[in-house]
Amino acid sequence: MTCTFHTALTIAGSDPSGGAGIQVDLKTFAEVGVWGMAVVTALTAQNATRVSGVWSMECHVVRNQIATLLEDITPGAVKTGMLSTAEIIHTVVQTLPETIPLIVDPVMISTSGHRLLDESAIRCMKEVLLPRATAVTPNIPEAEVLAGMRIIDDGSMIEAGMKILDLGTEAVVVKGGHGTGDESVDLLIDRNGVTRLTSPRMPYQVHGSGCCFSAAVTGFMAQGYGVAESCRLGKDIVTKAIKEAIAGSGGMRMINPGGVQ
Repeated sequence: MTCTFHTALTIAGSDPSGGAGIQVDLKTFAEVGVWGMAVVTALTAQNATRVSGVWSMECHVVRNQIATLLEDITPGAVKTGMLSTAEIIHTVVQTLPETIPLIVDPVMISTSGHRLLDESAIRCMKEVLLPRATAVTPNIPEAEVLAGMRIIDDGSMIEAGMKILDLGTEAVVVKGGHGTGDESVDLLIDRNGVTRLTSPRMPYQVHGSGCCFSAAVTGFMAQGYGVAESCRLGKDIVTKAIKEAIAGSGGMRMINPGGVQ
């Protein structure tokens, strides 16, 4: 179906707190003005401070969700978040049409430190998913795993980004939220060079910021923007959402793309 409105799809895990995963992806899609759709890859029991359980979907369930959706609507862009297993990664790549722009948020570890991707899934991500991706949006720890090196400064962020680029994706955004200094600097690295995306660094951690950024980029790409402009606009969205983050009783802040008070 060719829609008269812009659509974007998230393929990711569910976070019942609403602070990450498909829940915050859908909030972000709404914030950037696209119709949001979601395929669930895993159910989690979590809040902003901890993960107490993860239950991955069976591959045929993921495949059926995607295939049935595509019978009626072709999304303008797709993002992946938590994919859990190598089998789910293969299923996503085999089921999605190659013509749809794909943004990969390589979710490996939750903000609270819970491991969300095993070693076989990481290998599959590098060998199967990243060559299919239009852009990949790792934070510094994720970029270190994908590139197989330590990141200590802007120079090593660029080096890691180039190594990830060599895995086959068209662009890499190495996010600087885990860095230090007064500015949070993300580096967009593609075949044309390096672009700095900067914002003031807030003095607190935020649950779901990576989901929000990749969803915003996906939403803008679904509207026809190029990768670089989508990343610039996405940086503006996530910066605002971090400034307006809200906290549960545990004190950990959650990303707030809709500005709910």
